[in-house]
Amino acid sequence: MQQPFNLSGHVIAITGASSGFGHHFAGVLASAGAKVILGARRTDKLAERVEEITAGGGEAVAVSLDVRDKESIGNFLDAAYDTYGRLDCVINNAGVEAGAKTYYTIDEDDWDFVLDTNLKSVWLVSKLYTDRVIAHNQDGGNIIMISSITDSRTIKGQFPYAVSKGGMTRMTEVMSLEAAKYNIRVNALAPGYFLTDVSRILLESPMSKTFVNGIPMRRVGEFPDLDGPLLLLASDASRYMTGSVLVVDGGHVCASL
Repeated sequence: MQQPFNLSGHVIAITGASSGFGHHFAGVLASAGAKVILGARRTDKLAERVEEITAGGGEAVAVSLDVRDKESIGNFLDAAYDTYGRLDCVINNAGVEAGAKTYYTIDEDDWDFVLDTNLKSVWLVSKLYTDRVIAHNQDGGNIIMISSITDSRTIKGQFPYAVSKGGMTRMTEVMSLEAAKYNIRVNALAPGYFLTDVSRILLESPMSKTFVNGIPMRRVGEFPDLDGPLLLLASDASRYMTGSVLVVDGGHVCASL
């Protein structure tokens, strides 16, 4: 019997895997049978995560990665092919923010840092991955974007993070049209508010309680809330999905309608 959520034999690369969502996703995917390639600049954190995964019976490889450097991205992707001969899925998870900045208080360096990390890198990773799928005569591929509900529902002080996530969601839709000829699926996971390094300033602020009361489920997300949607997008269970954006936010977007 077919097991659509089974990731046994799948090779999956994750950017920004040293902390937050990427750190958690690595364990979830490895537990489902995937061989995971973890990429980030903090190689000490990656090594710790690889040790945890292998101790639990999973398989993982750590690769130094700076998503703002094209050569580094190429080396990261090549590590998967050199080790396993294929790369079934890439998860564009690396992301940063610039603090509580508005369009008129942010400076050019912070703008470039956020947009280069959150948006330009996603295009580069996806482009270089597609190049390799074609060059290796691979039977298709899978690109998952980790977007955010700030692509459509935002508050003051989230510029340019929200701009970058809005661009990522649009990128998902356009890329899904253009990648289909190579049998590459492109979908996005759009979390609401979870406690991560990116959201910590807001969720640990005095306004946190009032903010959370605006979420219909009256709580922020917990990392396991993303496991099911992640496994759906990473596995063959979503083989006929492309251009989709899965929102996991406790009803937060609906509350603004």
